[in-house]
Amino acid sequence: MPDTAAPFPFVYLASQSPRRRELLDQIGVRFEMLLPEAHEDAEALEALIAGEPAPGYVQRVCLAKADAALARRVRRALPAAPILSADTTVACEGAILGKPRDADDAAAMLRRLSGRTHQVWTAVAVVAGDAHPAPAGSVGGTPARHALALSRSDVRFAALDDTAIARYIAGGEPFGKAGGYGIQGTAAAFVENLSGSYSGVMGLPLFETARLLRQAGVRF
Repeated sequence: MPDTAAPFPFVYLASQSPRRRELLDQIGVRFEMLLPEAHEDAEALEALIAGEPAPGYVQRVCLAKADAALARRVRRALPAAPILSADTTVACEGAILGKPRDADDAAAMLRRLSGRTHQVWTAVAVVAGDAHPAPAGSVGGTPARHALALSRSDVRFAALDDTAIARYIAGGEPFGKAGGYGIQGTAAAFVENLSGSYSGVMGLPLFETARLLRQAGVRF
């Protein structure tokens, strides 16, 4: 995606995450929400494929979300503008830890992370403002005019006892978050060390995101 892309005053955000909205606000990016419609199965896009490594998983899901959002913009006849999508996952010793199903699943995830270093992978995709959906029946490959970036951060948790885990779960924070935690909340107290992108662990690596948006012609 060239740096000479036509200028746009805003970007469509294809994410329901309040953290991603906060991060875009932080760097002064104007955005409009482009969320799934009632008939769209957004959760299906995040389905795991057996044996898929975490970096491949987040990039595949991120691009699938970008494609779905582009089709949504065209279907709604919205004005042309770049589209931003992202996906984040947590991997510990090679295993992908998604969003916990319930309190027991959250506790199992946190016990697995306790006293260990894990990886947080976030993929970011920006669809060019003049892009069009791929033709029906086309197979494979990254659609033209999509730009993709991948962020890896290594996060080490302190040892967590059952009391700390139960208290955290009781607060409701693990749900809807990959790996069962959000670093912007009280789980920040669990982190002994972080190497990589703090904003990437939150769900949107700002360095990579800003670069992609500028390349797509978004003014901020």
